[in-house]
Amino acid sequence: MNQKPRLLYTAAQVRELDRIAIEDHGVDGYLLMCRAGAAAFNVLRARWPHARVIKVLCGSGNNGGDGYVLARLAVLAGLDVEVLTVGRAKSPAAIRACKDYEDAGGRVRGFDGKVLAGSDLVVDGLLGTGLTKALEGEYAQVARCVNAGGKIILGLDIPSGLNADTGCIMGDVIRCDATVTFIGAKLGLFTGEGPEAAGTVIVDDLDAPTAIYNGVDPAARIIVPAVDAIGLSQRRRTLHKGLAGRVLIVGGGEGMPGSVRMSAQAAYRVGAGLVQVATLPGHVQQITADCPEIMAIGADNPADLDGALGQADVVAVGPGLGTTDWARDLLARVLETSLPLVVDADALNLLAETGMHRDNWILTPHPGEAGRLTGSGTSAVQADRLETVATLRNLFGGIIVLKGSGTLVADGKLWLCDRGNPGMASGGMGDVLTGIISGLVAQGQGLSAAARYGVWLHATAADQAAREDGEIGLMATDLLVYLRKIINA
Repeated sequence: MNQKPRLLYTAAQVRELDRIAIEDHGVDGYLLMCRAGAAAFNVLRARWPHARVIKVLCGSGNNGGDGYVLARLAVLAGLDVEVLTVGRAKSPAAIRACKDYEDAGGRVRGFDGKVLAGSDLVVDGLLGTGLTKALEGEYAQVARCVNAGGKIILGLDIPSGLNADTGCIMGDVIRCDATVTFIGAKLGLFTGEGPEAAGTVIVDDLDAPTAIYNGVDPAARIIVPAVDAIGLSQRRRTLHKGLAGRVLIVGGGEGMPGSVRMSAQAAYRVGAGLVQVATLPGHVQQITADCPEIMAIGADNPADLDGALGQADVVAVGPGLGTTDWARDLLARVLETSLPLVVDADALNLLAETGMHRDNWILTPHPGEAGRLTGSGTSAVQADRLETVATLRNLFGGIIVLKGSGTLVADGKLWLCDRGNPGMASGGMGDVLTGIISGLVAQGQGLSAAARYGVWLHATAADQAAREDGEIGLMATDLLVYLRKIINA
């Protein structure tokens, strides 16, 4: 049964689900393999009904076994099918699937990249979720050859070369147009480089007993906005701006007044009643001229923040802050308050120098900032985003939002945003997210709910903007009008 994923699992967890189905519920392992191959074949026929010449890559394990099943069904459907192997089948189920395919008249040969030229579609059943090291040797050559062929590629369970847990590419990866994943959705398909490598992800539970999921707590959950948005649209007629939430945003260092302005506008667009920015005195006139709804104060020194801190419900610090002595002094004053905080950008870079643990804050690093906070570097962050977000929460407490493809939110559980697009790779997007989350906190949303819903709102607004005018040229301020529409929907 095809499902929209809500729960995400590691490879080990899915292996445990398989074990429970087979050992505790008596489901035959080969039957599950046959269901997997059939599910993938049904996707192939539904998505590419005109594909007639099919090449199926099969490895030696159960992933290859799924490929043999699909190939057998394609033969029986009258398609021109050939299996290309990298190693003969070794697991008992895969050996049986290979024999059944050959008995049906199927052809098998060792991998030969030349035969891909005449195919309509390639099926990747080379390697499954058990991959623990980078592709090398023949496997790497096959991946490069398949990618260079320009053919439609359907992945079985996970693209060969992709880490099923982290979404990290292990040297090389076969880049699929769609991937059918079985029993449980693998976390790595939805974060890091996983979404690009996997293409469209289809989840099929193979009609496994629903009881198998009861004893395995998922590694992460897809953010479901309806859960976190409760109460935001239910406004009393007697509501006034003071009751709709007061946000203070601290930042806008030399040459960066736009950062705090965008954050403030985003906070307003998600419903905050009053938004004030504290910035360099020379920026006040420009900010208020550009957006007269923003209340701006010039802060020469930390004491200038005291009045605004006394009125705020939440403080966001970091957009355009810089790393000067002025920035350090203002951040130190903000950190003295007991108010809930949203910490981003240069405030995170400064925090990396000193460290601090706090429960009532939300940290929103991108991979570079996360690398500085953990002392590991950007590449290490992207190699294991799950480990990074856990480390950040252990070091700093509170709620962690690790931005990027498949943004992760850690609040004791792990949440993932499956929205967003490459057009978001432009300046100011993080400032808008900071304002969104701050505006939600000001309206009474708990920190966890505000982080989750804020991330979803941000990505969904970007998706709507991209659908209208395209991803290229998308600017952070383009999201503002969509934020209002979405939150009122």
